[in-house]
Amino acid sequence: MSETAVVIGSGFGGLAAAVRLRAMGWRVVVLEALDQPGGRARVFRQDGFTFDAGPTVITAPYLLAELFAAAGRRMEDYVELVPVDPFYRILFHDGSTFDYVGDEERLIAEIRRLSPRDVDGYRRLAAHAERIFDVGYTQLADQPFGRLSDMLRVLPQMMRLESFRTVHGLVARYIKDERLRRALTFEPLLVGGNPFTTTSIYLLIHWLERKWGVWFAKGGTTAIVHALVRLLGEMEVEVRMNAPVEEIVVRNGRAAGVRLAGGETIPASLVVSNADPSWVYSRMLPPEHRPRHSDARVARVRQSMSLFVGYFGSTRQYPEIAHHTIVLGERYRGLLDDIFRRRVLADDFSLYVHAPTRTDPSLAPPGRETFYVLSPVPNNRGGVDWERERGPYFERVMEELERRLLPGIRGSIATSLTLTPREFERDLRSVDGAAFGPEPVLTQSAWFRYHNQSDDVAGLYFVGAGTHPGGGVPGVLCSAKVLERIVPRPEKPVELAGMERRRVVVGV
Repeated sequence: MSETAVVIGSGFGGLAAAVRLRAMGWRVVVLEALDQPGGRARVFRQDGFTFDAGPTVITAPYLLAELFAAAGRRMEDYVELVPVDPFYRILFHDGSTFDYVGDEERLIAEIRRLSPRDVDGYRRLAAHAERIFDVGYTQLADQPFGRLSDMLRVLPQMMRLESFRTVHGLVARYIKDERLRRALTFEPLLVGGNPFTTTSIYLLIHWLERKWGVWFAKGGTTAIVHALVRLLGEMEVEVRMNAPVEEIVVRNGRAAGVRLAGGETIPASLVVSNADPSWVYSRMLPPEHRPRHSDARVARVRQSMSLFVGYFGSTRQYPEIAHHTIVLGERYRGLLDDIFRRRVLADDFSLYVHAPTRTDPSLAPPGRETFYVLSPVPNNRGGVDWERERGPYFERVMEELERRLLPGIRGSIATSLTLTPREFERDLRSVDGAAFGPEPVLTQSAWFRYHNQSDDVAGLYFVGAGTHPGGGVPGVLCSAKVLERIVPRPEKPVELAGMERRRVVVGV
């Protein structure tokens, strides 16, 4: 039997899986469909500007440090992470602002400035978020939920923590000011969830950021991707570009390798997919090999919203803005209903603006500025014609930014490009163009989410946003940690030449 593990996809989940499998003694090959590594975390470079395509918020950096330590390396020798302060600046529709920071004294001062009556309520909310974190993250994030008994075992704790409530519902119990309710509930959108329908277990994100901070990699998120690719090279792992997998080969009910679009077959003892599980089950496995995941069952999965992302470089600088800014519109629940439930493209929007040159000026030519603006939009089940809407929508977004955050920006654009749900489906092979896989409602979390180990095909495993524990960089990296609990070690491990192989946990 081959001692080879094939990893489909080189996003953070695939790269982390490859490191952990190699440290376990597997020979590993990573196959990426695109012409560069990173998946959603790839990079666009245009006219001297560098744009991270996807994730821009790095939290729980110890998860990255673990990957380097697994090969006896120090993360600091490969990539530099710097703290971001404030974590986010939130700009409300009425012109008021709120700086979300990690330091409790400063954070309480910000809350008191907006709403003195909510100070005590926030303290109680933060304590509740910490209790959720202690269970939902510390105890469960790297645990497999492959059996119903796994879910039943933790159900009493989840009920005591009020996981049956939504994020907004739980925050509203403690916080009265509408602006603060919005400021303390937008974070589920970072993992594809509607605060009004996402289980309150995702309030753990608030405490995770409070505990470990928000970070940015010098050179952009792509610097982390390339640091991991370099590490894999030193671990003798092949990372192949332009190698789209068309089919997972199954023999006698077990994954036996993959077939590429060009016809090449790569044999393997196990396959780990960083691809969207809905795509894998519906497009990469013949129906006879997936009795538990029929086309009808996959079609019933409630996919997350998608994203419209505009990337633009400016000939002028805006030193007064923060690294991360949330620009909230007048509507909140109604806008989210348009995106998630009605699936219509609204005339208004709330926006996330990333200004990486606040932290790393090298990402733009001298005297210029690099920007990324993200707008949550309906996934492709809404039927939006993005070829028609792409230009007009970007223009409306830029009008809003010029009015509220970046005066004169439309006359200062040196270069621009856009990413729509169409590219999420076509280029990233995400069903319905969803940006985060299944929507993180309670009935699609933990055991109810796609399992890390396939129920249909032995030797097939999943990492990434679509499986447990879910979206966001920490969730994706934790999905790779799950592999250490469910993937057997090879019968004849392939040693790491010149490296100390060890399993470590850093900073929990």
